[in-house]
Amino acid sequence: MLATARNSQDRTVRFGFAFIGVLLIAVNLRVSFVSVGPVLENISGDLQLSSAAAGFLTGLPLIVFAVFSPVAPRIASRLGLDRTLWLSLLILAVGIVLRSLPVPGFIWLGTVLIGLAIAFLNVLVPSLVKRDFPLRVSQVTGSYTATQAAFAAVGAAVVVPVAQMSPAGWRFALGIWVGLALIAMAVLLPWLRRHRLDTPHATMPEAPHRSPWASALGWQVTIFMGLQSIGFYVLMAWLPSIEQSRGIPATTAGVHLSVFLLISVFASLAAGGIIHRGVDQRFVSFMSGALMFVTFLGLALVPDLILLWILLGAIGCGSLIVIALSLFSLRTVNHLQAASLSGMAQSVGYGLGAVGPVMFGGLRDVSGGWTLPLIVTAGIMAVLAGTGLLVGRDHVIRGTD
Repeated sequence: MLATARNSQDRTVRFGFAFIGVLLIAVNLRVSFVSVGPVLENISGDLQLSSAAAGFLTGLPLIVFAVFSPVAPRIASRLGLDRTLWLSLLILAVGIVLRSLPVPGFIWLGTVLIGLAIAFLNVLVPSLVKRDFPLRVSQVTGSYTATQAAFAAVGAAVVVPVAQMSPAGWRFALGIWVGLALIAMAVLLPWLRRHRLDTPHATMPEAPHRSPWASALGWQVTIFMGLQSIGFYVLMAWLPSIEQSRGIPATTAGVHLSVFLLISVFASLAAGGIIHRGVDQRFVSFMSGALMFVTFLGLALVPDLILLWILLGAIGCGSLIVIALSLFSLRTVNHLQAASLSGMAQSVGYGLGAVGPVMFGGLRDVSGGWTLPLIVTAGIMAVLAGTGLLVGRDHVIRGTD
C-alpha cells in the first residue's frame, strides 16, 4: 500500500514537471518573432528595407520551419526527445542574441537560427504531449497554445515602449527575450540530467503505420495548417503597420496586437475544451476559418471597425492553431504516425505560411494600398474554411482514406 502511494506520488510529480516543461517551452514559441511586428517600421527604416524585404524578414522563420521541420523527428530519434528540445532552446537563445547585434547581416543569421530552433520545438512539442499526456492531448495542447499566446501578447505590448526607452532601440527590445530561453534551459537542465539514460526512439521497434505523405487526409491536414498560418502571420507582421498607416500611434498599435494575442489565449483554451464535445470537429473548424475570412474582408472594406476585426481575428486564430495541432494526434493511429504527420504538416504548412507576409508586402508595393492584399488574403481564408470541413471529419490515416 505504501509502495502504491509512493508510485502514485511519483507519477503526479512526473506529470507536474512534464507539464511545467511543456509550458516553459511554450513561452518561447512565439514571442521572439511576434514582437518584430510592432517595430517593423523601425527596423525597415534603420536597415532601409522595402515592404517586400520587410515581409521576407518576418516570413524567413516560416521558410526555415518548412525546410527543417522534417529533420526534427530524425534528430530526436538519435539524441532523445528531451535532449533535442533543450538544444533547440540553446540555438534559440543564440539566434536572439545574434539578431540584436549591430553587425551587418546578423539580423538575417539570427532570424534563421530562431526559425531553426522554433521549427524543432514546434514539431517535437506535440510529440512530447502525445508521449506524456496521451489521454489529455487537446487539453494540454490548448494550455500550451494559450501560454505561448499570452507571452506573445506581453511581447507585443512592451516591445515599442522598451525600444523607445532604450538607446539601442529595437535591437534591445528584441534581444531581451533571450531571458525566457535561458530560464527554460536552466529549469529543464536538472530534468535532462536525470534522463541521461533515456532511450532514443531509434532503438525502439517502429509500429507499422501509413505515411501521411501518401494520404489524402495527411495532405488535407497539411493544407489546413498552412492556410491558418498564413492568416496568423500576415496579421502578426502587418496589422501594426496597417494601423499606423491609418493614424494610430505605434504604441497603441502594439497594445492592439497585445489585446489580439490575449483574446486568442482564451480562444485557445476554449477550443481545447470543446474539440471533443461533438461527434467531430467540422463545425468548429469551419467557423474558425469563417471568422478569419470576415476579419480580412472587414479590414479591407470597413477599416473604421478595426477593434471588431481584431476581436474576430483573435478568436479565429486562437481556435485554429489548437485545432491544427490537435489534428496531428486526432487523425493518426499512434505516436510515430503523429510525429510523421507533425513534421509533414509543419514543413509544407509553414512553407505555405511563409508566402503570406511576403505576398502581402508585395501586393501592397504593387497596389500602393492595403485593400488588394487584404481581399486576396480573405479569399485564402475562405479556402481555409472549406478545408476545415474536410479535416474535421472523424477518421484517421489508415491503409486507405
